[in-house]
Amino acid sequence: MKKISLTLLLAIGCIAGTFAQISDPVKWSYVAKKTADKTYEVVITASIGAGWHLYAQESGEGPVPTTFKFTKNPLVGGISGKLKEKGKMLKEYDPNFKSVLKFYSNQVVFSQTVKVKTGAATVLKGSVEYMVCNDHQCLPPKEVSFSVNLAAK
Repeated sequence: MKKISLTLLLAIGCIAGTFAQISDPVKWSYVAKKTADKTYEVVITASIGAGWHLYAQESGEGPVPTTFKFTKNPLVGGISGKLKEKGKMLKEYDPNFKSVLKFYSNQVVFSQTVKVKTGAATVLKGSVEYMVCNDHQCLPPKEVSFSVNLAAK
């Protein structure tokens, strides 16, 4: 009886550990680099867990594309140009979505030029909505808030 209870407890622990690992296979990091007077490049990096992929901003028909929203801030003069994405983009036909999809594995870096109105330090806030899948499943879309310090230097 003790062996059965121990085996059952161990199995439940392994299953719980597996679900904890897949709850969010994407880790985000944010940094701002000063590129000119009152101008910053905000760099947002997605590190994607092994076996998972993150959809591009223009992913194709079906999955939720990666989308960024920036919160208005009176000290931020504006967001310049389109948000860029850099990484090894993969394109494959997905029979589940019946579409050719664009996505990234391992890592993708997004960057956005931001201008501030004054030389004072401020914070750029926003959120990213994204969806990840692997060969067996897709996780529901997730939205994560972020903030990046735009330091005066």
